[in-house]
Amino acid sequence: MSAGSSVGVEDGASATTATVLRALSRLVPLEIDASDSLADALSYLDSPVSAETVVRGGYGVAVVVSLCTLPVGILALPAIAAVPFALGVGLAAAHVSHRVPVLLARTRRAGALGDAAGVVNRAVLRLRLEPTPERAAAFAARTGQGLLASSLAEHVRRARGTPHSGMAAFGDEWTDRLPALGRATTLLLASAAATPGDRERGLERALDAVLDGTRDRLARFADNVRAPLSGVYAFGVLLPLALVGVLPAAASAGVPVGTLPLVVVYDVLLLLVLLSAGVWLVSRRPVAFPPPRVGLEHPDVSGSRRRRYLAVAAAALAVAAAGAAVVDPWTAPLVGVGVAVGGALVVRYRPVRRVHADVRRVEAGLDDALYLVGRHVVEGVAVERALDRVADELDGATGEMLADAVTTQRALRVDVRDAFLGDDGALSAVPSPRARSAAELLALAATEGAPAGAALVATAEQLSRLRRLEREARRELAELTETLQNTGALFGPLVGGATVALVERLDGASASATPEAAAFGTDAADATGAAAGTASAAGSALGGAPGTATFGLVVGVYVLLSAVLLTALATALEHGLDRVLLGYRIGLALLAATTTYLTAFVAAGLLV
Repeated sequence: MSAGSSVGVEDGASATTATVLRALSRLVPLEIDASDSLADALSYLDSPVSAETVVRGGYGVAVVVSLCTLPVGILALPAIAAVPFALGVGLAAAHVSHRVPVLLARTRRAGALGDAAGVVNRAVLRLRLEPTPERAAAFAARTGQGLLASSLAEHVRRARGTPHSGMAAFGDEWTDRLPALGRATTLLLASAAATPGDRERGLERALDAVLDGTRDRLARFADNVRAPLSGVYAFGVLLPLALVGVLPAAASAGVPVGTLPLVVVYDVLLLLVLLSAGVWLVSRRPVAFPPPRVGLEHPDVSGSRRRRYLAVAAAALAVAAAGAAVVDPWTAPLVGVGVAVGGALVVRYRPVRRVHADVRRVEAGLDDALYLVGRHVVEGVAVERALDRVADELDGATGEMLADAVTTQRALRVDVRDAFLGDDGALSAVPSPRARSAAELLALAATEGAPAGAALVATAEQLSRLRRLEREARRELAELTETLQNTGALFGPLVGGATVALVERLDGASASATPEAAAFGTDAADATGAAAGTASAAGSALGGAPGTATFGLVVGVYVLLSAVLLTALATALEHGLDRVLLGYRIGLALLAATTTYLTAFVAAGLLV
């Protein structure tokens, strides 16, 4: 999403949240002190409300949640425990409300730090051409996008008219979150004052420091998160699914399991545990590499999706009706909601994902393009002619992008920068910060001439190292997250659907046991009838006939929501909090989980 549309969406959500918090804060008209961490997080997020308002609003949430929870506590618990239960749930909601801004700020900082090596790389290039820290800092800020570049730009603005460049203050601000970035900025400043030979070695050490520091922090995070993630998987997924499989046997043995406890445990408590554990894990990710943002005004995204949404709604209704007619009526709402929500998310974000794929194809050859252009410039070829040659030498999307830039430059008679970044430039529809930074480097080389050739060659190697770092980080985390995704979308729904079919079959068998036993005499019939009554009662408590619908819906809600939470957790750990990627993968997971759950129910019913 482009910066403009993204900010617009986020500002709208922020304004709505602020309005709700102000309304809730009026329920607790008290003077309350806020923590420094909350105030710092709200300042970082540019929140329109104060920390005191958030704290009072959180307590207002506690009042509302407690009042809503009290009736449930009265129905499910002894009267003496209902009020403490409602108060406990309300206070937990207040704590969550107070912690959300802190966790959100932490995850945004992690996403910002993904560009740390890019900022240092751009500063290194500028210092290779001219050892002036002020111009290097300004160039690194101007040619980047995101929070880190904005932070550097703010420090550059504050340093104007002073003997400082703003780079040291920038490093000090971020050194507690990524110490390697602080070391890198120190090395950059020292290299600017060094002799030419020492300067090159110092610049290489600066980039090595931020790359190695990022890699080490990600490796430590992967090691540290392995045990908690295994615990979440074992106690939040495997054990509940195993207990679901045991429930039919418990029903046959006469162990009463009521509907309300089942709903509270599976559809409330377990899902809250998964959500809390997921937020805790994601908030501790030190660095993230989110995909580029694509705005709604992008030509490949801006088309109307109304017809596709209507098609999804029609498909959801058709599938729900077919499930009710062919399988069982209780499947209709579950299947309808799963297909409707999952399909709508896929329709909403699939065009953006296609743009992401195009961006990745362009970025895949940027290091080769910079290297080849740099070699030609070293040999004395002008950047404009070098781009024309490299466009013929490179295949794929990167070569096509360079060819478009050359064509635009000749047709419109513009400079290199406008050929790439102008309104009609080759990158006008490619929202890639990395590609735009490369274009800025090429534009700079066009003004600097032959001395920029060696800098382009060195930058190409550094860009290749950045891409390797991202691939290694995602590959290492993917080993931990693939199991979560597969469990949420396939394994969990498979076990849940088969279990519901087994409950239905056991209940049907218990219902037919009495007539069959009558042929063997009254005593046998009485004994079998008593056993059947026990099994039927247990089955009714679980959701047997006619309560199979209840059991199927309870398990189905758990299966679908756990698919959402596990997919969101896996995606956020691997890529960071990106709304497009989260929405698209959750949509696919919902469609897969709904299909698998229904298929497992039908198939198991035919086999058992």
